[in-house]
Amino acid sequence: MTDAELVLLSLVAEGPRLDYEIQQLIEARRVRDWAAIGFSSVFYLLNKLEEEGLLTSRLEPAERGPARRSYTLTDAGRGVLQTAIADRLSTPHDHGDGFLLGLANLHLLRPEQVRHALDTYESRLRTRIADLNRLRAEQAADPLERPLHVLALFDYSLHMALAELEWLTEFRQAWEAQTPPAPPKPPRFRTPIFRGTPTPPSSPTEELPRPSEGNGNNGAAEPDSGPAEP
Repeated sequence: MTDAELVLLSLVAEGPRLDYEIQQLIEARRVRDWAAIGFSSVFYLLNKLEEEGLLTSRLEPAERGPARRSYTLTDAGRGVLQTAIADRLSTPHDHGDGFLLGLANLHLLRPEQVRHALDTYESRLRTRIADLNRLRAEQAADPLERPLHVLALFDYSLHMALAELEWLTEFRQAWEAQTPPAPPKPPRFRTPIFRGTPTPPSSPTEELPRPSEGNGNNGAAEPDSGPAEP
């Protein structure tokens, strides 16, 4: 039995369910976070389970709109469901297989790539923890409508996420301790770009006064001869 089939049988086992109610419960309990069950596949699987004799259905008249189909668990369906639940509940399983695959190949990345990836993972993990805390509080607001086994879904996921965050923090500290720091980057000098032809600076000799022309003393001032005689 697939996880998706087990989810549908377990939801109907709580009581007769209309087809749209099953979709609403899948969304409200965040089932897709831990079980692969597509929106469009729900109706296909309900029909499949009914053909296998694990569910029965009937049309329920609606006040408005067309009649909706209501599903009920059969005795055979309850027996198959109990076997599947007991098998999964007694078998430990790994979490985050995709993350483990990336962890096994961590050495193929540059240090800055590792830091960016782990930063992103930690950010998403903290967001997930915040969402689980919020949903757990919403579910616990009405304990009569949210029995213990429903709250356990959020409690388990929350504890696993918190434990993973604690492990991630310790791992990052150990990884940083054995990762050599990146060498400082040399300064980058940029060649100045001249737009147009630069004007060359004037020569210092051009700023000096030129000697008077026709003067035999090379421009030296003549001595004052005093006032002219009458």
